Amino acid sequence: MKYDLIVIGAGPAGMAAAGTAARGGLRVALVDSAAQLGGQFHRQPPPELGGGNVRDDPTHERLGRDQSIEQAIQAPAPRRDFLRLRDRLTGVDLHLGCRVWAVEPSFAVHHDGGTLTGERLLIATGAHDRVVPFPGWDLPGVMTAGGAQALLKGNLVVAGRRIAVAGTGPFLLPVAAGLAAAGARVVGVFEAARQMGALARYPAKLAEGAGYAATLARYRVPYHRGQAVVAAHGADELAKVTVAKIDDGWRAIRTREIECDALAVGYGFVPQLDLPVQLGCATTRDSDGSAIVAVDDQMRTSITGVHAAGETTGVGGAELAELDGIIAGHSITGTPLPDGVRRRRERARAFARLLHEVFPVRDGWRDRLRADTIVCRCEEVPYQAICDAQALGAVDTRSLKLLARPGMGWCQGRMCGYAVARLAGEDPPPPRRPIAQPISLQNLAAYPLRSTNDDA
Repeated sequence: MKYDLIVIGAGPAGMAAAGTAARGGLRVALVDSAAQLGGQFHRQPPPELGGGNVRDDPTHERLGRDQSIEQAIQAPAPRRDFLRLRDRLTGVDLHLGCRVWAVEPSFAVHHDGGTLTGERLLIATGAHDRVVPFPGWDLPGVMTAGGAQALLKGNLVVAGRRIAVAGTGPFLLPVAAGLAAAGARVVGVFEAARQMGALARYPAKLAEGAGYAATLARYRVPYHRGQAVVAAHGADELAKVTVAKIDDGWRAIRTREIECDALAVGYGFVPQLDLPVQLGCATTRDSDGSAIVAVDDQMRTSITGVHAAGETTGVGGAELAELDGIIAGHSITGTPLPDGVRRRRERARAFARLLHEVFPVRDGWRDRLRADTIVCRCEEVPYQAICDAQALGAVDTRSLKLLARPGMGWCQGRMCGYAVARLAGEDPPPPRRPIAQPISLQNLAAYPLRSTNDDA
């Protein structure tokens, strides 16, 4: 069967686009690697733990600690948004638990369960955590803020008993609030940014932040601006962190140590561009230097028949992603866009640009690296190996990769790519991976190989 539209990514953007296109009369397939709808923002626990993919949304009787965790991750407003998006997917064929690893120009979408074909394609694959290395970040117990949130939302698991939350950006607030409400002792939120007065121009967003702040206050979680975790310590697992008061360039002024058994650290997000780059979609740069898919005001990419929406076109949160999806869905179906949608998107996009200004990642983090600090965890490449490669003549990300092997491991540079690029003095280039997700040899063997004579 050939679909009119295949949507890759079942977060706010993909769900909004799929629902809009289906209501416009198209036969739509929605594909996602997760077993549940929602993406990262609306991540749902498994059905046996109260997940909400089923239409009747049954109430589950839960007791004790699980009950507090479930309540912590099911904030009323986001929950309502998820249910609204989910209930608009009537008529959409769901292909969940399917990791898309390649897309062909013919819009054949290959995933680890088979192949789908479509007339058009919408890519809404979201983003992943931006990682900044520091001494000890490879210890068990240190994870990304998104990882801690995924454990909580997707598995009802609290990352530790005494948790520090650090980095920069508004995402730290819901992570810390959720962990505290779920029973963890959050020893502090350490926000590297110092000045946030510009956010007052958006009172609704400020009120949302105030809600998280109220939760932190309720659980007596201290919030520190202009501070960062600069090192993690422990023998076989995390035991404590070094927290520094930092200047505007993120250089440490003075330090102290805090005991904890888990650290959730986040420095924003990196758009996932593997699939649009595979297709040859043009890219551009967001205001923070991140590579993003270039789209017009209809969310059309440079490749005819391919739209993109959500974080692939610039990180900006769930509201912006949903508005992107609505615009893309109406563009694909040729139906009129509801009044106010474009104006709301422009305002949400402006707020996203402001967040990049207020919460930048400064290069002062590089001063914390020691010779033995791991930069690429997959290949266990230390900072000294990066320096040695530069001494041999490596001048960019590619030459560093060839000489020192960062980015050649399991994650293919998703975790270390930002750091390696900044150490090379450039913004991270768009990814060029022929296989977008780890797959088995069985999946690869089923892929039809083309004769090289076809390209002669």
